[in-house]
Parts: sequence; structure tokens; C-alpha cells
Amino acid sequence: MNGLLLRDLRLRLGQREVLAGVTFGLHPGELVLLAGRNGAGKSTLLRLAIGAAGADAGEVRLHDRPVHGWPSLARARELAFVPQEAESAFEFRGRDLVTMGRHPHRRRGAPLQPDDFAAVDRALAAVDATAFADRRVTTLSGGELRRIAVARALATEAPLLLLDEPTSNLDLEHALRLAHLLRQLAAAGRGVLVASHDLNLLAPFASRVVLLHEGRVFADAPAEAALSPANIAAVFGVQSGSASGFFPRDFRL
Repeated sequence: MNGLLLRDLRLRLGQREVLAGVTFGLHPGELVLLAGRNGAGKSTLLRLAIGAAGADAGEVRLHDRPVHGWPSLARARELAFVPQEAESAFEFRGRDLVTMGRHPHRRRGAPLQPDDFAAVDRALAAVDATAFADRRVTTLSGGELRRIAVARALATEAPLLLLDEPTSNLDLEHALRLAHLLRQLAAAGRGVLVASHDLNLLAPFASRVVLLHEGRVFADAPAEAALSPANIAAVFGVQSGSASGFFPRDFRL
């Protein structure tokens, strides 16, 4: 399989079975929304997917090879990741952090090349971060730092992009711009997997929605089917239907 395949992943943390046989794939050209309650295992699953942790059972395959069988730099050229927490305590400039996304493409100690500078500039522009790229990250707001974190992953130019709550701390405009950007990346052939609670914003852009519940994939289908009222009630314990008041609004750029 070209892309990413998570097959029968099982993981127990202490007395709790976090993952109880999770299987789904991410193909080039699709944007997949991963959703579920707090503690459903979304962040854990992303860490397994990028090879940062191992499962008790099951496997993750990247382009039909075990993800742990890839040399680290080669794997980083294929998989870029935006973690849920993107804080930095060091006095880096935003541009310095984004430039780290070019590390998988460079030999140790090799100077940056024109292609590297161009990739960094494109990534900063894509998330509207050019204006504050040369500020120290300790002076940035949470939303600005979040955009730098996304730009760092974009600068890698990996064909597969995994993001954990990428719209957290973003204002409405930039959250919406990011949703459009992720769909554009998928349309251009990248595989994009987004773990998020922001169903109203991201589900309309997704090719599929994967719902995690009680350690398993409860649904894996286009948004309207995966987020049916019955599924929402079963997974989140709330009722859903057409808006009955002022919210939600149909926001557009």
C-alpha cells in the first residue's frame, strides 16, 4: 500500500486498554479527520503512526514497509508531524524552528541550500507567518506559535502529513485558512491525517472521518455517514441535528 496503514494496533497503558485493535489507512490524495472523546487514543495513535512509540501488538506500515524498518531520516522525509503541544522554551526565531523541518534533507553539517530557503519561505507564507518569522518564539502568542509548528512540518515537504489538534489557539480566520490549506495539500496528492475535536470546521473538508471509541474504530466513512446522529450519540453522548439557533454559522473566507 502506498501511504500509511495501521493494522490491528493494540496498546495497554497500566490497567487501561487504550487501543483494542485499530485498523485504518491513509492514502495519498485524501484528508482524514480522526475524532473521538478525550482519552480515546488519538494522540497515542499518531505517535504510533510516526514510529515515535511502539504498540503491544499490530503493525504500522509506511509505503508497505514496517515504519520502524525505515532509517530515521528517510522516514522523516516521508512523514511530517505536528504535535499537540508546540511550545519552545529556547530563544529560537520562528524561522529557525521552521528551518529544522529541512533537517531530513541535509547531510550532517551541510549548509542550507537555495531549495531549503525556498521551502521555508513557502511554508511560512502558507500559514501566514512571514510577518513574525524573525521574532523570538518566546514572544509569540499561542496561535502564532501554532502556525510556526505547522510551517515546520510543511517545510519538510513530506508526502504524508499528520497533525494533532492543529487549530488549537488559532483565531477563526487562520483556523479556516488552515482547513483550506490541508484540503489543497490533499488535492495535490498528499495524505493528510488530522486529529481534532473541531468537527464543525474540519469535517466538511475531510475525505473521510475515522471515529475512535473504546479503543476501536467505531466508524470510517465519509463525514455525513460517520457523523450521523446515531454515531454522535454513541461516541460523544450528545444529540445532533440541524442548527436550531444562531450557531453554528457558515463561515467562509
